[in-house]
Amino acid sequence: MSEQFNNEQERRKGDQRSYYGWLVQFASTAFIVTVLLVGGAFALFKLNVLPLESNVAAQDSAESNGESISIEESKSEGDTSDVVQAVNKATDAVVGVTKYEQSQLFAENNKAGTGSGVIYKKENGEAYVVTNHHVIENAQSIDVTLSDGEKVEAELLGSDPLTDLAVLKIDAKHVKQVAEFGSSSNLQVGETAIAIGNPLGLEFAGSVTKGIISGLERTMPVDLNKDGRADYQTEVLQTDAAINPGNSGGALINSAGQVIGINSMKIAQQEVEGLGFAIPSETAKPIIEDLEKNGEVSRPFIGVSTMDLSSVSAYHIENTLKLPGDIKGGVLVADVEQGSPASQANLQQYDVIVGADGEEISNLVDLRKYMYEEKEVGDSMELSFYRDGAKQSVTITLSK
Repeated sequence: MSEQFNNEQERRKGDQRSYYGWLVQFASTAFIVTVLLVGGAFALFKLNVLPLESNVAAQDSAESNGESISIEESKSEGDTSDVVQAVNKATDAVVGVTKYEQSQLFAENNKAGTGSGVIYKKENGEAYVVTNHHVIENAQSIDVTLSDGEKVEAELLGSDPLTDLAVLKIDAKHVKQVAEFGSSSNLQVGETAIAIGNPLGLEFAGSVTKGIISGLERTMPVDLNKDGRADYQTEVLQTDAAINPGNSGGALINSAGQVIGINSMKIAQQEVEGLGFAIPSETAKPIIEDLEKNGEVSRPFIGVSTMDLSSVSAYHIENTLKLPGDIKGGVLVADVEQGSPASQANLQQYDVIVGADGEEISNLVDLRKYMYEEKEVGDSMELSFYRDGAKQSVTITLSK
């Protein structure tokens, strides 16, 4: 019995030794395999056969001068470079404009206001500057401050309240740069827009803000006699580039450094942000030419107060104007001036103009653009319109 017990003990001790031996052998084998795997993987990484985790995260990269550069970083640097080049191309052509409403040297409040301007031409020893009408309105004298701080006296050649544009002339001997005008007719919403000017005065001269084109063919009402009723609708570009008081008359440029608009207005209400406006270059150029040559703008005139049909409620479109259901755009005649071409042609209040010489008229911008670009004072123009739901036409002779 004792011998059987001793044999059983010896057998158990043998089993334990076998078990521990197996564990040691397994651990040794696992260690060797692990070393081989890690070493092999390291060799593969060194040979660029397998990518490291950090390389996987940086797959979107571009090679430049032998260095790996993130595409996002490359785009950002490219965008910044484009903006810098555009600003450098135009900034010296943007000037400060200061008006003085009193001619006496020691008159109180002699310095009446400051704004911005853009040098657009230089010839025969003279340079020409476009700015806003409201910047120089009621000025007795005007100074232009160049980008290097030099101040020169300016002569007012003419101004136009309807488009808020004015043209000045200065001595060109110190002018370094003339702005290049680009086209505003092919702009798209979302394109880069850069504003250059003097916000809040000449202390911040040459300030640059960047944004995008937020809207095209916007219109802003112009109330010339301050009676609370719009006398005109000015076509503008909308941008979210910051435009503050003092920026008026400055340049809105594209990424090529070309002037695509003259900054003019900002809705400066406390609850409104990123809503600035500029006069499109295509609208500004013929006005600038007229002001430079004639001191005023001669426009065809028909003698009506109008509003876009899109501003009229559905109720009045159906019940007051009695328009057919397929008419979606047009210009509503709100009032007719006595003795005007419209009055002589018997246009009436509530007529809805939908065509001019066969061209579709959807809004006031269409009508004004057609009149001002295709017609001259003294020309005839056939207007198509609806009255009480019936379509009619009439020929008007345009006056000044």
